[in-house]
Amino acid sequence: MGKQRLEAFSDGVIAIIITIMVLEMKVPHGEDLAALTPLLPVFMSYVLSFVYVGIYWNNHHHMLHACTRVNGDILWANLHLLFWLSLFPFVTGWMGENHFAPVPTAFYGGVLLAAAIAYWILQQRIIASQGLESPLKAAVGGDWKGKLSPLFYIIGIASTFFWHWIALALYVAVALIWLVPDRRIEKALHA
Repeated sequence: MGKQRLEAFSDGVIAIIITIMVLEMKVPHGEDLAALTPLLPVFMSYVLSFVYVGIYWNNHHHMLHACTRVNGDILWANLHLLFWLSLFPFVTGWMGENHFAPVPTAFYGGVLLAAAIAYWILQQRIIASQGLESPLKAAVGGDWKGKLSPLFYIIGIASTFFWHWIALALYVAVALIWLVPDRRIEKALHA
């Protein structure tokens, strides 16, 4: 099976996720800048989630570029990833509306962790499908970012109940680590 339908479907779901997230931001009641102040946590959580969804979209695109064919395992692993990404609007809104309170912030970290695990599973299914000599296997290598991210999420989830700003700092740090597009796949494909 070709990968075009998988790419198109995934792109559509990700576009809907971003649309839902922005629709969660309510218009302020008031005409001065002070009316925006209560919306600042909602906006900050939206920006963080938008960056995360963008990172997933970008890396998903590169990963599928290294994939030559799609099978049932890859389709299900992709749906698994999209499931966790589809929860971003909910946890983003919950965390922002409650000004980064511990429980919503922990749930946000839990969804980030689950999405990272789902991405890893998809990556492993593609490698298994393409063989150990696949360009993706060569590109992934040691994958220090893929190993460090879940660790930061787990520490962030645990810290929300003691120092919730540390959790947010860790979530932002992971986003910053991944913000620069992963060039390993491009290099492996051109080698």
